[in-house]
Amino acid sequence: MAKTYDYLFKLLLIGDSGVGKTCLLFRFSEDAFNTTFISTIGIDFKIRTIELDGKKIKLQIWDTAGQERFRTITTAYYRGAMGIMLVYDITNEKSFDNIKNWIRNIEEHASSDVERMILGNKCDMNDKRQVSKERGEKLAIDYGIKFLETSAKSSTNVEEAFFTLARDIMTKLNRKMVCIAGHFYFHHDASFYLAFNKKVRPGCSTWRVTDREDTLTRNTAHVNIVVCVQL
Repeated sequence: MAKTYDYLFKLLLIGDSGVGKTCLLFRFSEDAFNTTFISTIGIDFKIRTIELDGKKIKLQIWDTAGQERFRTITTAYYRGAMGIMLVYDITNEKSFDNIKNWIRNIEEHASSDVERMILGNKCDMNDKRQVSKERGEKLAIDYGIKFLETSAKSSTNVEEAFFTLARDIMTKLNRKMVCIAGHFYFHHDASFYLAFNKKVRPGCSTWRVTDREDTLTRNTAHVNIVVCVQL
């Protein structure tokens, strides 16, 4: 069966229990909101396909349990995630303070180049706010992460958050090119595609090779590869 999408992105929602991760997921994937959700046990996921710049992007979004007893299970899903949303509840000071702990978890368990975004959820409950928007913005700036306040209940910034993260991932992928055995390969949906005749990607004429080398297993043979980045 032919693929019905151009890219597959794995996203992860992390944060303390009760901050609204599941509600955000359901609002985005099914445009639904339910106040009777129970705490996620372990991990769950939803899928939604979106379109960006004429490409169909299949988003596989994993919803993780926030409780400490599930931490061993959930951290196993960090590896391979291309984008991670760190969620806190603006009416819960502790959930905001714990974002730094969640960032440490990402640094320990996720890929070093994973895209990240901080979400201050439940912004519809302004009368119960404990964390100002300015504090959320400052924390994001300190870590070099994008920030949005969201509300799954009122659907505020939910679409924008997921589309922004997906666009950032796609932008990063489009800048990656791998040269293998003298030919140019392009990284696309976790696969490598050969561009024959050693032609540089159309429209991109200035590339340099980094110092970094890795080993790629291809047809049972190990070949050295160098990662190229756009200038």
